[in-house]
Amino acid sequence: MKFKAIIHTAEDGGYWAEVPALPGCVTQGDTKEELESNLREAIEGWLAAGQDELTSSSGEQILELAIWSPSQARGWTIREA
Repeated sequence: MKFKAIIHTAEDGGYWAEVPALPGCVTQGDTKEELESNLREAIEGWLAAGQDELTSSSGEQILELAIWSPSQARGWTIREA
């Protein structure tokens, strides 16, 4: 199973990351190597806690959209997964 994480530079140094596919799954690290290790642990912990099946209140729906436009592709390398 693969997950994408968004990595941010922390204001006070180091890094923090979030996993959009796993609500509430965030972690931090002083180096990118530490962040990667902590990210693996955070994902494993999130999944082990049984939160991999999201439930919603009655009447609520979850909609996930991916938006792409040719102007966004400038400077990007597109590769197959």
